[in-house]
Amino acid sequence: MYNYISGKLVEVTPAYAVIDCGGVGYMLEISLNTYTQIKDMGEVKLLTHFVVREDAQLLYGFFEEKERTLFRRLIEVNGVGVATARVMLSSLATDELVQAIVNEDAKTVQGIKGIGPKTAQRIVLELHDKLGKMEDFAVSPVKGLAGNKNREEALSALLALGFPKSTAEKSVGAVAESNPDATVENLIKMALKMM
Repeated sequence: MYNYISGKLVEVTPAYAVIDCGGVGYMLEISLNTYTQIKDMGEVKLLTHFVVREDAQLLYGFFEEKERTLFRRLIEVNGVGVATARVMLSSLATDELVQAIVNEDAKTVQGIKGIGPKTAQRIVLELHDKLGKMEDFAVSPVKGLAGNKNREEALSALLALGFPKSTAEKSVGAVAESNPDATVENLIKMALKMM
């Protein structure tokens, strides 16, 4: 229904972005990867995926077509919903996730919070041929993450992703103690691996 939304970036967190487009503020659920790319922009264009559920209508936003395509492929897999796909895209860079799937590295996929061995195997089995044949998924070097945020922002992102407050606080606290200079993106990724 919506292909993209373009406009002024009014608010952005590691979990969502609000874009003012013609006087209407659109709230889009985003991954940590998209957040990293748009957080310092004034004007932004996000590709969208619209989800209609019984209890909600949600827009998911993506900075790159490659990430949106991967998101759509992931949710085609039985047992992988939109929330799980977003956590996967927040835990690993798009290229890292594609590389793991194409190389049939189920162990890396299983290392993502909420992905068990059977789901990891199913993702690899169903997607490794599809992704391997697509030109969009020629793997390129992963860009480094930038930004200097605090642990409260990392905690709020994990809460927005649906993790229990006590678990998120414990993980973020442990990561922040051992890595006091970590960026918010790194705090989230390391905390997700601990959960």
